[in-house]
Amino acid sequence: MKRHPYRIVLADDHTIVRQGIKRMIEGVAGLTVIGEASDGIELLHLLKILDADLVILDISMPNLRGIEATRELKRIFPDVKVLVLTMYKDKELLHQAISSGADGYILKEDSDKELYSAIEKIRQGKICISPRLSEGLTDDLAQTRHNKFKPPLDPLTKREMEVLKLIAEGKSNKEIANLLFISLRTAQNHRANIMSKVGIKKTANLIKYAIHQGYIS
Repeated sequence: MKRHPYRIVLADDHTIVRQGIKRMIEGVAGLTVIGEASDGIELLHLLKILDADLVILDISMPNLRGIEATRELKRIFPDVKVLVLTMYKDKELLHQAISSGADGYILKEDSDKELYSAIEKIRQGKICISPRLSEGLTDDLAQTRHNKFKPPLDPLTKREMEVLKLIAEGKSNKEIANLLFISLRTAQNHRANIMSKVGIKKTANLIKYAIHQGYIS
C-alpha cells in the first residue's frame, strides 16, 4: 500500500491554475502538494529530488509539453502516476496521453466534480477518463496503454527488432525489404508478426511502443 499522505506534484504554466488545484487538493485529508512546476523540464528536475506518488499536469506547457513530459517521466520514474488535467477535448490528444503512459485524463472544466475521484481511482491502479470523453472509446486505447510497458510474451527476434526500428523511422515495407535484402512478402510478414506479438494494430501506436520498450531511442 502507498504511504500517507498521498504526495502530489503540479505542473502547469499558469500560476493561478496551480494555486486553484492546490487549494482543492489540500482541502482533502490524506492528500498533499509537495511541489509545483511551470513546464515539463522543471517537472522532471523536481521529481529527481521529490518523492512523489502522482503528477497532475497540463498538456500545453512551454519547453517540454505534457505528453512528451509524461513519456519521459514514465521512462525515468515508472512508479509515479500521471493525471492529465487539460482544457483539450480532442480524442487524439487523449489517445496520445494514455499511450504515452498517463493514468488519467480529465478536463479542467470538470475538475470540481472529477478531480478527487480521478485521484482516488488512479491511486487504486485504475485509469480515469472524463465521462464526456470516455464514451465510444475503442478497446484499442486501453490495450495500447496496457502494452506500452510490458514486453511481449513471445520476445521479438533480432530480425523483428531490426524491422521495428525501420518502421519507427518511417520506412515502408518495400524500403524495409530493400534495406534488409529480403522479399517484400517477408517484410510484410515481419510487420504482421511484430504487431501480433505486442497486440497493437496501428503503426503509430507500434512506434510509441517501440520507444517505450527501448527497442529504439
